[in-house]
Amino acid sequence: MTCWAVIPVKASLESKSRLANALDTDARRLLVRSMLEHVVDAATQAANISKVCLLGPSRHGLSEDLPLLSEPGGGLNAAVQSALEHIAGQDVDRVVFIAADLPTVTASELELLAAAPEGEIAIAPDRHETGTNALSLPLPAAASFCFAFGPDSFALHRAEAQRLGLPMETILSHGLARDIDEPTDLPDAAELLKRSG
Repeated sequence: MTCWAVIPVKASLESKSRLANALDTDARRLLVRSMLEHVVDAATQAANISKVCLLGPSRHGLSEDLPLLSEPGGGLNAAVQSALEHIAGQDVDRVVFIAADLPTVTASELELLAAAPEGEIAIAPDRHETGTNALSLPLPAAASFCFAFGPDSFALHRAEAQRLGLPMETILSHGLARDIDEPTDLPDAAELLKRSG
């Protein structure tokens, strides 16, 4: 089985504006870069992921060996839709989309997503079980999956799996659930903040 991992990245690493009350611009930029590196490392170490790609306008200084999928503009959902169309045309059995802001995710957690049974969608919600931090899609069964990242994406993605008539597994794990959006989330990034500080 061939499984690719895709990690969408924004045009600027100077994001996470909701953390502005807790971290200055430089600290936010370093944290975002450190989290991206951590997620790439975890995906690269996952035994059943054969290729790791970034999706966006830039590798943000990471290795030139890391494939970069171009995005058409129009936001995250348009970007991942474009990536899915591209990958569905390759000889790939499964694609896993992973958020770039998961500071404690492990290779073994990503292996769970990649090991979902044939024909089944696996989804990892955030800690509130409202957002989607990772989504594992079987190909070609889910080649027409319509993404709905944003508010209530977990429920919307489950509804999309139902629309396609595909079974769905929810994966609840610490590292996959702990994305960094608000200052109250920062304890989960303490180790990376220490290293990047």
